[in-house]
Amino acid sequence: MKQDKGMESPVVQLVSFNKLLEHYDEQLKSPNRHLAERAKYVLDAQAPYPILREGFSDLSLLEEHKDVIKIILEDTFAPMLTNNEIKTATTAFEDLVFNSSERFQKLLKEAGEGFQPQIHNLPMEYNYIMKCSVILKFHYGYNLDFKRPLFYDIPDANGVMNRYRIMYNADFMEVLPTEKAKELTKDDVDELLASFDNLDLWKEKIPPNSFIAKGFIISNMFDVTAEHSISEIKSTLIGGKKKENESFMESFQNTFRSLFRLKDINVGFAGYDSNANNFFKIYGKGMESYVLNGKDLESCDVMLCDHSHGKLFKEGKYFAISNVEKYFKKSEGNVQPYKNLMEQGIQSAILAPISVNGNLLGVLELVSKKANELNSVNANKLDDVMPYIISAVMRTIEEEENLIDAVIQHECTTVHPSVYWKFQEEAKRFMADELAGNQPIFREIVFKDVYPLYGQIDIKDSSKERNLSIQRDLMIQLSEINEILKEAVKSYGLPIYEELMFRVNSYLEEVRESLFTHTEQAVFDFVKEEIDPVFKHFKKEDKHLKALIGEYEKKIDSTTESYYDHRRNYDESVMEANMQLAAILDKKQEEAQAMFPHYFERYKTDGVEHNMYIGSSIARDRVFDNLYLSNLRLWQLQVMCEMENKYYALKSKLPVKLDVASLILVYSTSLAIRFRMDEKRFDVDGTYNARYEVIKKRIDKSYIKGTNERLTQKGKLSIVYSQRKDEREYMRYLRFLKAKGYFTNNIEIVELEGLQGVTGLKAIRAEILYKKDKKSERTYTYDDLMEELRS
Repeated sequence: MKQDKGMESPVVQLVSFNKLLEHYDEQLKSPNRHLAERAKYVLDAQAPYPILREGFSDLSLLEEHKDVIKIILEDTFAPMLTNNEIKTATTAFEDLVFNSSERFQKLLKEAGEGFQPQIHNLPMEYNYIMKCSVILKFHYGYNLDFKRPLFYDIPDANGVMNRYRIMYNADFMEVLPTEKAKELTKDDVDELLASFDNLDLWKEKIPPNSFIAKGFIISNMFDVTAEHSISEIKSTLIGGKKKENESFMESFQNTFRSLFRLKDINVGFAGYDSNANNFFKIYGKGMESYVLNGKDLESCDVMLCDHSHGKLFKEGKYFAISNVEKYFKKSEGNVQPYKNLMEQGIQSAILAPISVNGNLLGVLELVSKKANELNSVNANKLDDVMPYIISAVMRTIEEEENLIDAVIQHECTTVHPSVYWKFQEEAKRFMADELAGNQPIFREIVFKDVYPLYGQIDIKDSSKERNLSIQRDLMIQLSEINEILKEAVKSYGLPIYEELMFRVNSYLEEVRESLFTHTEQAVFDFVKEEIDPVFKHFKKEDKHLKALIGEYEKKIDSTTESYYDHRRNYDESVMEANMQLAAILDKKQEEAQAMFPHYFERYKTDGVEHNMYIGSSIARDRVFDNLYLSNLRLWQLQVMCEMENKYYALKSKLPVKLDVASLILVYSTSLAIRFRMDEKRFDVDGTYNARYEVIKKRIDKSYIKGTNERLTQKGKLSIVYSQRKDEREYMRYLRFLKAKGYFTNNIEIVELEGLQGVTGLKAIRAEILYKKDKKSERTYTYDDLMEELRS
C-alpha cells in the first residue's frame, strides 16, 4: 500500500494527529481522574514533537516518531482486541498503513510475501474526482453521497480467496483550502455534477494541490466471504447464459471454494429424468458429473445405493460421504456411488438434491480428494445457496412470459404493492446490467427509517379450547367403542374382550382427567392397532355387531380417521372468525393506503395478526411526516375496535362460542426492514432492532406486574409501550375515540412483568364499547353485551 506520487491530486496530503489530540485536550478537563491522567500521558508524550499536530508530508517521520505515534493511537487500537479486530491507521486517500492490529498483520503474512491488498472496485481513473467529491462535501458544504462499499480480496494461508469489507472512519481528518482554492458557485457545482467523466473540468474548478487533507484515516475490515460467495452464486445462476461462458464453471467452483473455505473442491451437476428414472449429463463448457463418471446417461437404480437413494429421493436431504474409501471397502467395491467416486480419486463428497415440491430435478455434486474435507456438518452451508440453484434449474425448464417479473419471482416471490416498485426497479437494473454484458447482482431490498405498527386480535385460551374439543371427541369415541365391546362380551363372554374393555376404560379415565400431548396419539394408535382389527373380525362373524360398528364408523372422519365432531366445530369457528376478521382488515387497509402508502402484511393463526411499516423510503415519491404515523396509529385503534365488534356480532352464530382479546404494540424508534431471501418476507434488520421482534413474539403471554393476571383480557384493548410520550399520545387518541363511542371511561395503565430479555414495558388497557348490530345506536360493554345476547 504505497502512495502513487506520479498522480495529480486536488489535495496535498499531510499526516496529522491534531483532531485525535484535540479529544485528549478535552479529556484533560474530565472529572474522571483516570481519563484525565491518560490524556495528560498522551499529550506529554506528543508535546516535544509539535510536527505531529501541525502535519507533515515527509512519510519517513512516521518511522522516526513511531513510538510516540503508537502511544497516541493506543486507545484507538486497544491491545486486548488486536488479535480480533482487522484494523489499520492509514494516510488519507493513498492508504499507506502506518499502524495496524495483529490480526491484519497476520492476514498479510498468510497471504504471502509481497502481497499488497488492492481496493478492487475503486477505479484509479476516478481517483481525482472522488477526492473532489470529498472536498465538495467537507469544504463547500454540498452533501454528495459518494460513499460505496469497498472491498479487499485477500487469500488465506491455503490460497482460498477471502473478501473483507472496508469501513472508513474519517473523524480525524481536516480539509483546509490553500491559496489555489477557488470559490464555487451553485452553477459551477451543477456543471460538475453533470460532468462526472470530464476530468479537465474538475481540475479547472478544483485545481491540483488546492486543498490540504490533514489527518489520518482509521480503517476497519470485516470478513464477508460467506455473504459475498452466496451473492456471487445467486447472481451467477440468475444471470443466465451459463453454458456459453467458458469461465462459468471455473468461477462457480472458486465461489464454492470461498464459501466452504476449501481450496481444492470441485462442483458437478447431474440432471434427473423422472419419467425414465435416469440421471443424465448436463451439457455445458466445463460442466462435469462425478457420479456419472464420464457416462452420458445412467439408471438411477444403478447409480445409487439404497441409503443414498433414500436420502435424495424420499427425505430430500443432502447425502454426505465423509470417507469414500471406508464405504468403498465396506461394500467390497461393488456399490455405487462409492465405486465411481473411488475410481476418480475422490475421498469425500456431498450430493445435494435439486428438487421442487418433492420432485427431483437433478443433483449438485461437491467433491474433494481429501477424506473428511466434505462432511454432513459443512453440508449445511448449502442451505443458503440451494434455493438459488433450484431457481436456476427451474428457469431452464420453464420459459418466462415476462423477464422482469421472472427475476422478481425467482428472487422474491409475491411482494406487497406498496413496495413492488422497489423490486421492479431492481429487476430492471438487473436486466440492464445483464444486457450491457456486466455481471448482474440482485441487490437486497432494504427500507431504512420506517416506523413499525403491530396489532393482533387473538382467540383467548385457544390451546385450552382446542384440547377440550379433542378431549370430548376422544371420550365419545372411546365410549362408543366400549358399548360395542359390552355387546361382544354379552354374546361371546371371551376374557380378551373384557381385557380390551379394561384398556378402553383406562384410556377413558386418562382422557377425562386431563389431556396430555401424547394421549391423543396413544389413543389413535390403540384404536388402529387393537380395536380396528377386532371390529373387522366382528363384522365378519356377527350381524348385530356389524350394524353397531357400521353406525360407529359413520361418525369417523375419513381424513383424520377418528372422531372429528367437536374439533370440527372448533376448527370451523376459528376459520370463520379469521376469515371475517381478515376481510374487514383487508377492506380497511385499502382506505389506509390511500391516506399514505405503507407496507402491510397480515397472517392468520388463532386469530389475525398484522404488521405495518411506514416511512419515506417506502412511499417513494411522497414526503413523509410524523403526522402520517399518528394518523395510521389512530386508524389502527379504530380498526381494532371495529374488528372486535365484527367478531362479537358473529360469535353467537359460531359452533363454538370463543372469546377474543386485542393487543397493539407501540414502538417509536424507526428501524430498517430487509427482505429475507430465505424466508421470502420482510423482517427487521440488525441486532439492535431485533428487540422489537422479541417483544412482538412474547408480549401476548405477559402478566401484570406483581399479579397472576394476563395482560390481554376479553372486552379490552391492550396498548403496550415503553416511552412516556407514547402513553401521552395514545391517551389523547383514547379520549377522542371515547367521545366517538369506541371506549368506556374504564381505562387503566399497568406495568408488565419483565419478559426474557425485555423490561420496562407498560400498557394501557381500554374497555371497548360494542354495538349489538350495525343499525343499533346503543353501545354495550363486553359483560352487558353478553348478557343482552343471552336474553
